[in-house]
Amino acid sequence: MKRFCLGVTLAFVTSAFAAPLETDVCIYGGTSAGVIAAVQVAKMGGRVVLVEAGQHLGGMSVEGLGGTDIDNQPFRNSPAVGGLALEFYRHISVQYGRSAAFEAMLAAGGKDSKLWRFEPHVAEAVWEAWVKEAGIPVLRGHRLKEVNGVTKDGTRLTALHFENGAEVRARVFIDATYEGDLLAFAGVSFAVGREGNAAYGETLNGIRTDTTHQQLDRAVDPHRTPGDPKSGVIFGVQDEPLGEHGAADDSIQGYCFRLCLTKDPANRLTIPQPATYDPAHYELQRRYLAAGGVITPPHAALPNGKTDPGTWHSLAGNFTGWNHLYPVASYAEREAMLRRSRDYIQGLYWFMAHEAAVPAQLREAWAAWGLCRDEFTDNGGWPRAFYVRNGRRMIGDFVLTEAHLRRANPEPVSDSVGLIWWPPDFHSARRLARGGRVWHEGAVFNVSKQPDWIPCGIPYRCLVPKARECTNLLSPTCPSSSYVAYGAYRIEFTFMAAAQAAATAAMLSLETGSPVQEVAYDPLRRRLLADGQVLAVPAD
Repeated sequence: MKRFCLGVTLAFVTSAFAAPLETDVCIYGGTSAGVIAAVQVAKMGGRVVLVEAGQHLGGMSVEGLGGTDIDNQPFRNSPAVGGLALEFYRHISVQYGRSAAFEAMLAAGGKDSKLWRFEPHVAEAVWEAWVKEAGIPVLRGHRLKEVNGVTKDGTRLTALHFENGAEVRARVFIDATYEGDLLAFAGVSFAVGREGNAAYGETLNGIRTDTTHQQLDRAVDPHRTPGDPKSGVIFGVQDEPLGEHGAADDSIQGYCFRLCLTKDPANRLTIPQPATYDPAHYELQRRYLAAGGVITPPHAALPNGKTDPGTWHSLAGNFTGWNHLYPVASYAEREAMLRRSRDYIQGLYWFMAHEAAVPAQLREAWAAWGLCRDEFTDNGGWPRAFYVRNGRRMIGDFVLTEAHLRRANPEPVSDSVGLIWWPPDFHSARRLARGGRVWHEGAVFNVSKQPDWIPCGIPYRCLVPKARECTNLLSPTCPSSSYVAYGAYRIEFTFMAAAQAAATAAMLSLETGSPVQEVAYDPLRRRLLADGQVLAVPAD
């Protein structure tokens, strides 16, 4: 596990692009959290500029994650959704003409995951209309410069500088990216990878030699020549030692694309064989199928018969072991990883639909699915971004850990600004050779009848960096948390709740002239409650 404390290069740049844009709050990252934060600032009467490196607003909600993690498990977590996050889902319901059913479900305390789901283009329409209605200036195609991207005056950020020459000056900044680029460029300490259990007194962190979740149900030989470890490992298996249980390492859970697929012939785009197709890249799937395993095809889970497959099968979606350096990679390196991963998943869909190694009935079931003509229309039906399950995590004076989420004697949260209602959830970090078979390491997810976790508040303290590093920056998407705690935090509605809180705190900071670390909790709490935010588990 890597910890970073970056020195920041100060730059006072006169942009040839245009006169610097000045505002109260500058939000970098047009994710769902970024839009929510911008709307909240506008509601409170502040000047705000929302800056997005790409062209689309909404983050993963418009990049394929339509099967949002609300009421889709044995537990019911929809009571955690309040404030502007709930307004987003209300807007979604209006788009589908299901407002009456949605409101009836809320009033009755019902549980219907279908009423929370949506198609990517519908979510994007909601975000775009909301931003327009609030009159929020949006700068698209503005990516922070990798060198000299920020200006600081002591512990205060004063300006952001973009590759196209633009400059934005503000009094408070919010990093709403999944990767945490702004906070890193601002010299804020952060972590990438898994801390060891010893770092924060946890039990689920670091290397997991006892992993049972997401293991293959068939024995698959990992070696190029079956039975011969000296021959090396097949594609998709990492040739490295398991390591010591609970020890720190640089690995993080796998990423995937959340594709949006359909079986509707009128809307379906056939997934062609990629130019880089290599049959050897799917030897793992070939051996698993030969052993009697079944890689189940997608199934309709979104409105209008669509689906958003991610990792319903461990051999069908996640890029296990490929993505560990993505959060700290250069822009060019990230783009190469994205391209490589898309080629791989495109090849996988081709393999499952065409290769003779796949049983005929299964081939037919996979071949029925294709990309959607009406989704990601500027990218040939493909999502434009990874589902980044772990980016950078701030290391603040306070760190959210497993202790705050455990059922037995939880560490109390005294400054809740939202609610986390999801278990520590991390997918496999590595795929290794162990005991002569392919073995997945690192997955944890407990939704049993006797779970070892409870919902907990989002501590305001985890949204701000150390005061000695930066006093006017917050991040709702890269909180100060351990790898374990982030596994529970990393849900879109949690990002939205944290974003509303961060924006509210930013405005209170401006009103009082205080650093973000010194925003008084009582007025912050009162304003959040007045705006419908859920800060604790409802009594009922």
